[in-house]
Amino acid sequence: MSHHRARESSGLRPRSRRAVLLSAAAVLVIGSGAAALAAAGSGDEHPTAAAPAATAEGGTGTPIPGGSATASASASTSASASASPSASASASASASASASASASASAAGSSPTAKGAATPPGPPAAPVAKPGTAPATFTGLAFDTCTAPGLATMNAWHGTSPYGAAAVYIGGKNRGCAQPQLTANWVKSVSSSGWKLVPLYVGAQPPCQTGSSPEKLTADTAVPLGTTDGKDAVAKAAALGMRPGSTLYLDVEAYNTADTSCADAVLAYVQSWNRAVHGSGYWAGFYGFASSSAAGIAAAAGKDAPDLPDAMWYARYDGAADTTGSFPFASGLWSGHRRAHQYQVNQKETYGGATVTVDRNAWDAPVAVVG
Repeated sequence: MSHHRARESSGLRPRSRRAVLLSAAAVLVIGSGAAALAAAGSGDEHPTAAAPAATAEGGTGTPIPGGSATASASASTSASASASPSASASASASASASASASASASAAGSSPTAKGAATPPGPPAAPVAKPGTAPATFTGLAFDTCTAPGLATMNAWHGTSPYGAAAVYIGGKNRGCAQPQLTANWVKSVSSSGWKLVPLYVGAQPPCQTGSSPEKLTADTAVPLGTTDGKDAVAKAAALGMRPGSTLYLDVEAYNTADTSCADAVLAYVQSWNRAVHGSGYWAGFYGFASSSAAGIAAAAGKDAPDLPDAMWYARYDGAADTTGSFPFASGLWSGHRRAHQYQVNQKETYGGATVTVDRNAWDAPVAVVG
């Protein structure tokens, strides 16, 4: 897949993946009811550097009817060739869910904040409604790599590798790798052969992030840029044949969450991106590091912030191919087939005579709808 991701320890990582302070004045709590995301037939719950590898288990959740078999993943550097192959996982209906929808009417102008903290523009008066149909989900092993592999490689890996899903970088100004293979025909072909796809969008990166990114957000641009990027993500997905009802994942790399003004700006951007995606009939997912970007979103979820991601894909390189015991946040967050875990990166693997360097992921979360 494609962009230079930031590693948790040092800002930008080598290759692939990648509260709002509202002005006081007439705060109107609109209240919201959210539907719960639960995949049919499933139980529990369950983004890279040089091309990533996926050898994760599907977690403790029961595979969706007709879904993939959960393959046992090796925590060693290479995936075990003897792992049982992932059958193509079927999209399963899950009731969608989301925590909250309190909205505030912004007062004209912005109120001053603590020294050094900027106040990003607030969200609209009410959150945009989520898609009406439940998202398609996959439970099993998934891989991601910087550049989408050619059809021959995908065909060689299908049925011989332990993977049943592949993440692809569909766009974003910070996408770092060319995607010559990633076309609507490619998407149609690999989906027809049984692969499930995970669309990943490398959006604007945090203003306090170390390293350089072609596009960074600021407190002032967070909300409008989130809207623009969210609409662009939808356009890119649609052009590839990924229909409404698909879940699009926003890639936000590591940053210093102790920098509150930076964290607030990131949250405002993510919320705005989510609203734009929801408004077009797509689900919103999030990829981030367990100790930074994902942690910031989880902290907001603990405070019932509105317009948060429907699914969480967290990077935590602990070699644990699951999405339950390794889940680093409150157990009630993103439960019910809305979690994915990138647990190992940069693994060179060969199946069917084709070699790819991949990141390994345990997947029990929504995917794209194709066809």
